[in-house]
Parts: sequence; structure tokens; C-alpha cells
Amino acid sequence: MSNIIPLGNITKLDQPVDRVLDGAKEILTGVIILGWTHDGGTYFASTMADGGEVMWLLEKCKKDLLDTAEELEND
Repeated sequence: MSNIIPLGNITKLDQPVDRVLDGAKEILTGVIILGWTHDGGTYFASTMADGGEVMWLLEKCKKDLLDTAEELEND
């Protein structure tokens, strides 16, 4: 699998956790990690101590995701 070249495009396919995390480490200064555990629970971690900053980033990303979905629908 070392021959796989990530294209960085939008896909409808799930991506491996390691691939997403490794790619993020190279470009991000702070992160929020949300996910499902193997037993179906939720997981949360953040590098940011300020809960307000965490919520701001979550809402900003939510808006960006909704905007991207709307753009894809209009293409």
C-alpha cells in the first residue's frame, strides 16, 4: 500500500484513520479529534485548552462542510 498517492480530493469513500491523522500532522497547528470507538462509543480529544476556541472551530468546520455539500449539489 506504500504506492498509494493521496490525491487530496473529495471522495465518497471512507479513509483509513492512520492516513487522515498522518496527513493532518504535517499541516495543522491544533486539532480536535472526534470519532467512534471500536465498541460504538464516542471519543473526543483536543490540543486546545479553551473550550470556546474548540466550539468556534467545530462550528466553523460545520459551516464549511455544509457549504461544500451545497456546492457539490449545485455542480
